[in-house]
Amino acid sequence: MENYIKTLTRCVQILTVTALTHTANAADGAVQDAASSNEVMSIEQVVSAYGVLPQTQQMRVSPDGSLLAFRKVTAEKDLVVVYSLKENKLVTGVNVGDIDPGYLYFLDDEHLVLVASENMRLAGYRGRHDISSAFVLNVSNGELDQLLRPGDVIAKGQTGLGSIVGTSDNNKYLYMPAYVAESKADRSPDYSLMRVNLESPRRPRQIVKGEPDTRDYFMDGQGNLLAEEIYDNGTNLHEIDVPDGDGGWKTIFSRETALYDYSMMAVTADLKSLVFLDTDESTGREGYFTMSLADGSISQEPIGRSDADVAGLLTDINRIAYGVIYSGFKPSYQMFDPAHQARVDSITEQFPDQHLTLTDWSPDWKRLVFMVQGGASAGTYYLSSEGKKLRYLSSAYGEISDAMVNPTVLHTYKARDGLSIPTILTLPSSRAENPRKMPAVIMPHGGPAAYDSLSFDWMAQALAARGYLVVQPQFRGSVGFGLDHYMAGQGEWGRKMQDDITDAVEYFGNGGLLDPEHVCIVGASYGGYAALAGAAYTPELYSCAVSINGVTDLEGLLDDRRSSGGDDHWVVEYFERSMVKGEYTEDDLKAISPLFAADKVKAPVLLIHGENDKVVPIEQSEDMHDELKDAGKESTFIELDNESHYLQYSKTRQQTLKAILEFVDPYLSDS
Repeated sequence: MENYIKTLTRCVQILTVTALTHTANAADGAVQDAASSNEVMSIEQVVSAYGVLPQTQQMRVSPDGSLLAFRKVTAEKDLVVVYSLKENKLVTGVNVGDIDPGYLYFLDDEHLVLVASENMRLAGYRGRHDISSAFVLNVSNGELDQLLRPGDVIAKGQTGLGSIVGTSDNNKYLYMPAYVAESKADRSPDYSLMRVNLESPRRPRQIVKGEPDTRDYFMDGQGNLLAEEIYDNGTNLHEIDVPDGDGGWKTIFSRETALYDYSMMAVTADLKSLVFLDTDESTGREGYFTMSLADGSISQEPIGRSDADVAGLLTDINRIAYGVIYSGFKPSYQMFDPAHQARVDSITEQFPDQHLTLTDWSPDWKRLVFMVQGGASAGTYYLSSEGKKLRYLSSAYGEISDAMVNPTVLHTYKARDGLSIPTILTLPSSRAENPRKMPAVIMPHGGPAAYDSLSFDWMAQALAARGYLVVQPQFRGSVGFGLDHYMAGQGEWGRKMQDDITDAVEYFGNGGLLDPEHVCIVGASYGGYAALAGAAYTPELYSCAVSINGVTDLEGLLDDRRSSGGDDHWVVEYFERSMVKGEYTEDDLKAISPLFAADKVKAPVLLIHGENDKVVPIEQSEDMHDELKDAGKESTFIELDNESHYLQYSKTRQQTLKAILEFVDPYLSDS
């Protein structure tokens, strides 16, 4: 352990010096001065710099490579901008502050699709709902038009109108699924396929009359339907139907399953098979398999490598699959076309130690857009054009210089039962000369089937900027580190998963890296649950605890899922398997619910929750706050107005960060 500390000290010093010598995007004033001199930044400086959303997001390139589209977010405006690379000037822009687009895509050089979401009330329905919608921006005239509108042929009261499953060969039409009612009294409308004219989207045409249990459609990019996917949650029957050539349908695949576990994702480039996610029985790893559209037969070997966990597919707007992304601290790519692989490899080789994300590509793959994070970069976009040098496009965070990115180090420790726990350590640059016995924040990730990466983590970086060591253990149940690591967490909420987090405190404390007298635990979603579980079940370990949108009552969460989706909904089944093993009672869930252990908590608790959270209802935090207060404990509760589960607005993100820093500071201070 002593050798480890010495090596780590040297590593931190090297990384910090490296970061301080790369200040090409330096911010101005006192924030930059504090970072360059390795001083601890003030709370106000940290909140101002790290608490905002990335100012540049979703960089996209047009098919001919002449235009860029991106989202530009500032305190004053939220815009989608189209910019000419040839003329170096703005072509058009549109204010999107009211629609919050999360996805941009060039259909051609004249049309940009925006898929947006908004939390709002629906007439005739209780509560607020996350509504997705799709829009098209005409690049020439700057006009923005909504593609599907409730009540315009399609049924009112539906939330998912942002799904696009295909285009026509000339990009004149988009194909989008939506519920279509036969009458106002129809309480079980069909999930049908609509054809939408880009130039006049009103009165879309219903081209396929689906079923109430239809889940998805797959197309060939030429306007032709390839398959319809159906999952009946009542009978647990999963089916794939294809056109039979005579105007009817034939079923090529049928399977009864309680979990919706064959996740149909894409179409192969030859248009002969669907691509879906499942577990490879021979290796025990999740992988992508293919299903023949001719007869429903399933490939025996997964797409890609059998020795790595998959994180996703690279697909276009027609969901044609181009390659596989593998998970881990840094993503890696396996393209199906060797020429595409060579293009991607030529870029990744230039950034061997950083987190590189392929964000867009032209249809001919001659132009690729990448974002590089980690190391000394908070996020930088580059354009790779075939036969040319990389072109710098923009920084994601305009106010965060390279000098303000605190170094990260990877380390693995052994849990009490011998399981290896990979861990990311974010070390404060202000303590680079002597990174020992540092005040620390343990920050478990959400999910829990998720993982942290070496991408820029705004909250970890903000905490490090205040002089705190940030420890992010990839506890059992995390994905990206093999099936055994993931499966070891099944049914271990509040048990072995929590032990892994506890063991991190003890390991790095015994090694002299953190000060065991100054440790707080901070987390969001499942991480919020882990923070409260840590405060309740290991109260001697933490000086304070912060839960953001965290789970506190497991039975209450399951009840919420049952009320919204039904007792037999596959999501309920998933959560039950994740939380507990086999049969369980209400008392079993109470035993691992922090809500019912409020009297054991010793440390002060900060609870933060989004008003419109649909993943973990705000009542989870409200009830925890009441129980802590009734038990005579120190608890603070903050409700984030108009915020969801994901801290998606700069205003509430800054509010959250300021509250956390002000809360933890007295307990982590050296004085």
